Amino acid sequence: MNEIIKSIETAQLKKEVPQFRVGDTVKVYAKVIEGTRERIQVFEGTVLKRQNGGVRETFTVRKNSNGIGVEKTWPLHSPIVDKVEVVRHGKVRRAKLNYLRGRVGKSAKIKELVK
Repeated sequence: MNEIIKSIETAQLKKEVPQFRVGDTVKVYAKVIEGTRERIQVFEGTVLKRQNGGVRETFTVRKNSNGIGVEKTWPLHSPIVDKVEVVRHGKVRRAKLNYLRGRVGKSAKIKELVK
């Protein structure tokens, strides 16, 4: 039974998964369906966390929109997510950046990772 589930899940994985980590600033290109029309909407923000693995892998992106913090959790291998583009790499030392939720302004910034 377990092998059947694994074979189904591997068939649903995306072929090309972008390389990004927690702390990176990314642009998520998501397909939005409005009635009969379909368009792509861009959501740009900082990756707060990545969870699970395999088909169930999700990542949370946070952005500040008109002074209000907005977070969205995206399934990585979902057909709704068209592509994920890395804008800049952040220098962080934690796996989950939940402390950014209570910060505003300069204290909410993440230093850029210079390679």
